[in-house]
Amino acid sequence: MYKGKRICVVVPAHNERDRIRHVVDTIPSCVDHVVVVDDASSDDTSAVVHQSGDPRVEVKRHDENQGVGGAILTGHQRALDLDADISVVMAGDGQMDPNYLSLLLDALIDQGYDFAKGNRFLTKGTLEEMPRERIVGNAILTFMTKFASGYWHLFDPQNGYTAISAEALRTIPRNHLKRGYLFENSLLCELNLRGFRAKDVGIPAIYRGQRSGIRAGRFALGASLFLFRRFWRRIVLKYLLRDFHPIALFYLSGSLLLAWGIAFGAYVAYLSLGPPAASVGTVMISILPFLVGFQLVLTAVTLDVWSAPK
Repeated sequence: MYKGKRICVVVPAHNERDRIRHVVDTIPSCVDHVVVVDDASSDDTSAVVHQSGDPRVEVKRHDENQGVGGAILTGHQRALDLDADISVVMAGDGQMDPNYLSLLLDALIDQGYDFAKGNRFLTKGTLEEMPRERIVGNAILTFMTKFASGYWHLFDPQNGYTAISAEALRTIPRNHLKRGYLFENSLLCELNLRGFRAKDVGIPAIYRGQRSGIRAGRFALGASLFLFRRFWRRIVLKYLLRDFHPIALFYLSGSLLLAWGIAFGAYVAYLSLGPPAASVGTVMISILPFLVGFQLVLTAVTLDVWSAPK
């Protein structure tokens, strides 16, 4: 146990026979249970884990691939079945340094947070080690996730090195969580809706030449649509239906005015090509809604930042 709390480490793995043994063997002794979820690997990942001889370790194998999120959910459910107080996720590829596990646990036990996650950008040397395409993609996805989840103080949402309390796990409905690479993003959205406190912890990643399995183009489109829907779902549920707040009106009216200003402004600009020139009144019909809409959205963002559970 760690500070009187029962800890379970969930290790999602898919075709990780070359790295999984090192991950399992280096998990700190304070951990009570280790659940390796073999997500329908085509290699002998499960057999390698069974060779560890560690009595804390057990393997749950999927007959069909369910994605990294599906594997994590299977592990989290097993953690609840084992009466763990905290469930930690450490990927099977060895990118998550077990020496930093205590920082995540301390955030929940000593500081009262419900969820803690690693942030690679809070540590020195991360930008030099991380591939450039990951840096750009992560920055864009972070910005979109801030809007969608409402956790404006969090960065690096795709970091899977996380710790979550049993209370939070029992509260969040599984059918609202994504099974693929957007699992962490969907989890943050659900945590905020239910008022759970979340914290970033500076933890460097260990890169050993692994290539991401994400197809950038398809993932970017799917992530954008998903986060757009989750943003409006959060605004309607949190600020309109559950407890009315001006944030909802500011976002809704501001977005409509912004959309009108941009669309009508583009139409006016198109008609003004060549000798004809738009009248002052016509130009103002596009400029004023844009300016008012921008101010309303900016106000909504400011209030949303202040309202985030911290």
